[in-house]
Formats: sequence, structure tokens, C-alpha cells
Amino acid sequence: MLRQVLAILTLALTTTVTHASSTMPPAVAQAWARTGLPDSSLTMVIEQVQGKRLASVNPEDFKNPASVMKLLTTWAALSELGPNFVWRTAFLIDRNATVSADGVLSGPLYLRPTGDPVIMVEDLWRLMRELRLRGIRQISDIVIDRSAFADVAIDPGEFDGRPDRPYNASPDIFMVSFGAARLVFTPDLAAKRWRAFVDPPLAGVDIESNISFLDGACRAGPQIDAQTIPSGDRVRFRITGQAYGACGEFDLYRLAFDQQTFAAQALESMWQEIGGVMTGRVQNGTIPSDAMPVAAHESPPLSEVISLVNKRSNNVLTRVLMLTMGAQAGVRPATVAGSADVVLRSIALQGIDMGATVIENGSGLSRNARISANVMAAILQQAWRSPAMPEFVASMAVLGVDGTLRRRLNRDDARGYAYMKTGALKDARAIAGYVLSRSGNRYVFVSIVNHPQAFKARDFENEVIRWLNRQ
Repeated sequence: MLRQVLAILTLALTTTVTHASSTMPPAVAQAWARTGLPDSSLTMVIEQVQGKRLASVNPEDFKNPASVMKLLTTWAALSELGPNFVWRTAFLIDRNATVSADGVLSGPLYLRPTGDPVIMVEDLWRLMRELRLRGIRQISDIVIDRSAFADVAIDPGEFDGRPDRPYNASPDIFMVSFGAARLVFTPDLAAKRWRAFVDPPLAGVDIESNISFLDGACRAGPQIDAQTIPSGDRVRFRITGQAYGACGEFDLYRLAFDQQTFAAQALESMWQEIGGVMTGRVQNGTIPSDAMPVAAHESPPLSEVISLVNKRSNNVLTRVLMLTMGAQAGVRPATVAGSADVVLRSIALQGIDMGATVIENGSGLSRNARISANVMAAILQQAWRSPAMPEFVASMAVLGVDGTLRRRLNRDDARGYAYMKTGALKDARAIAGYVLSRSGNRYVFVSIVNHPQAFKARDFENEVIRWLNRQ
């Protein structure tokens, strides 16, 4: 039925799209026809912000939105936690603990994380430096209290068989630098070779670098292949390829260990780096109720953190954000299923019928997640009416400017006129957000395509954005 309607639209501007309240231009209809995709693969809504619906296609169909699901999770987080919410990571000691004249702490050092998803190696370094400033030089054990989250670890290779890729990182209540090791390659111009090191330094991690050093001007970026070879408690990264020395230093990120092992090694490495001595080990445990805080780190506010989610489409950060919502709502220890229920309930309480929506892990890196264009459009409309609207809109990628849209229509007149979230999996392609027209009107646009050749929908998305921008 829709195919026939689109064909008619090509001939007459006065014909309406199925379920639409006004016409779509021939250029848009032709763009969809050029995809060659079946009408059943698309669920779409175009409507004015706080106004009438312009067009819709199968708006009630529930499909996999890929990373566009992050809009739902981040909006729920803004609604429940507020834009100024921060995570606090603190070191504590026993109330009766003492520090000797030569800096030896009696008793263990406790660490209470709350799920800060953006604590980086440099943040950990500064936090541990606070201990050194307080005269602590030698510690025994570091005891981490992970009780706010359940065991939420995942197999990083389960989704697509690439367990070393950072986008597959497992969530954890104490996650340092997203759990990814930074492999750094710096040119030695005199020796005409590449030197490699790991940041932070990790025991059991080796780099076998076989990168050819190319002379001459910087003509192209590094062309390399990275293999991760685990062996027991050790990991070897085998790097091959070529790179121009004139291009300077470059790096890449890979998962070397599970989150808990990586965090433990990062703690030990940072403590040694600032001149500390550790005689014990990092372990999980409980913190005495009367323990005293001695140093703490606070994350950036949630309004900044969700920009990393939506602009850069960070999966593990989104997972931890959803678990944080669960923990803050009293679901302790927070589970994935319980936290997903909190997200769904938060949106439903705003008067939105979630229907058959399936969140699963909240990030969209899922084969089972489902949402309809109707539901997503309703969320975008509700967000626009909220006091948190500026933070939500600012978290999205700007067309042709930054994030996942930085190369999209970056030489088009529509550049900078759309704030949107994209999503892509093997059989799914989606986009959702707000488009500003030249006349000053704003529109909600949601498009979700599920099909083995869903990638063909890109030009269709672009044409809709251009059309809305010209209104």
C-alpha cells in the first residue's frame, strides 16, 4: 500500500502518505523508492514540535532502533536524576586507623564507587594523589565495595565475536577509562621506527609492534591491523601495518582484561606511579559503617555525561547509566532487568504509552531491543516541554558538526540545523531528533528501518532532513 502511495506522491503533491496528515514532497518519496526496501521495513514519524503530524509510516510498528535507544535511556536519566546529578567515588579508612611517621596506613584502604561511568586514569591518579598529600605512603589491601550493583558482567565477545573492542566493554560499578587500555605509538624519527607503550602500564600486557615506518610527508593516516592474543593471565597485542612518521603519534584502544582486573591493575599502577607502596592486594569486600572518608572524586554533572552517550554513542557508559538509575531508585543491588523496569516506569509516568517497548540493556547494542516511531516521537515531544530540554537537545550530535553526524551533510545548507541520534547495526538503521527549518519552525523526525540492507536508508534520512530544513 505504501509503495503505491509513494509512487502517486511522485506525480502529485496533493496526495497524502498513509497515516499522514499532509503531503510529503516528491523528492522524499523518490528517496524512499530508491532504497528498494519494502514498506514494512520502515516505521517513521514527522511532526511539528508541539504541533501537528506531517507524515507517518507504520508508526505503531515496533522495531530495533539500534543506538537510537540511547535517547530513551538518557531522557529517563535526566527526568529521574536531574541534570546536576554527579557520581562520587571515595576512599575511606577505619575510624581508628593511624598513619605512622613514615606514612604507613594501619588497616586497609576502602574504595566506595557509585558507578561513575566516566572516571578516567587521570582522575584516578588525582584521587590517589590526595592520599599521598595526607601523608599516606604505604597501604596494605584496597577493599572495593561493589554492593550497589549486582554481578552485571557480560561476555564482551557474545554480541559480535570481538571481545577486545571497547564498544563491547562490560558494565561495572567501578569502571576506569571504560575498561580499555590505550596503546600508544610514537615515532622515533632518528631510528625510523615506531615505539609502543601501554597507558596505564599494566602487568601482563605486551605489545608486539611490527609497523613499517614510512618516510616523507604525512599523506595518510596509519593503516594498521591489531590482533589481541590472550594467553592465561597475559595479553599480547600484535600490531602490523604502516604509518608515516611525519604524521606523529597515534593511539588505539583495546580491552585487555575484564573490568575488575583492569581496575585493580590501574589502582596498583597509579599508586606506584605517584611513589606509593602496596603490600597487599585489591579485593572485593564490605566497608565498615563507621569508616571515615579521606579523599573523593566527583564526576562531571549528568548533563555533560549524556553528551558522551548521545554524541559519541558510548555503549558501556549507557549501560552503567541505566544501572545507576536502578540503584538510585532503590533497586539494590541494581540488576539489568530491574533497572530497565525503572526506565520504562519513568517514561510511562510521563503519560507515554510504552506499548511493546523492549529496552534490554538501554544502549541499543542488542538484537532484542524494540521501540516504535510513535513512542520515540512522544518522548521527543515530552522532552521539549521539560525544563531539562536544553540539556537533552545539547547532548545530541549536531548535523555536519560533531559526534556521529560530523561527516553527515557537512557541506549542505542543512549543516548545523539538526540535533539527532543515529543508530546502526547489521540489520538496523535509525535516526531520531529535532530539525530546525529556515523559517524557524522545529520538527521531530524519527525513522527506524529493519532489513538486511537497512544501510540503504541513509539517503532517505538525508532527504527528509533537507526537506524539513527548507520548510
